[in-house]
Amino acid sequence: MAQPNAASGTSKRWLWLLILPWIGVLLVPVYNMDSPRAFGLPFFYWYQLLWVLISAALTAIVYLKTKPASRRSEGRS
Repeated sequence: MAQPNAASGTSKRWLWLLILPWIGVLLVPVYNMDSPRAFGLPFFYWYQLLWVLISAALTAIVYLKTKPASRRSEGRS
């Protein structure tokens, strides 16, 4: 049986960051508008595309912060 990680409670707190993209795109009335435009795209579209990038960055951060310590040290040789 695997030993529980002493910092598992702390590392699980990082998972709350994954809710931010969900909230950001769930509130459609906030970004349901045409202007300002960026690169010819209405705000409605580039706002959602921006959240794709933010989601990828947040997912990477959460992955790195919640990865077990044994896996962290394997990558460093």
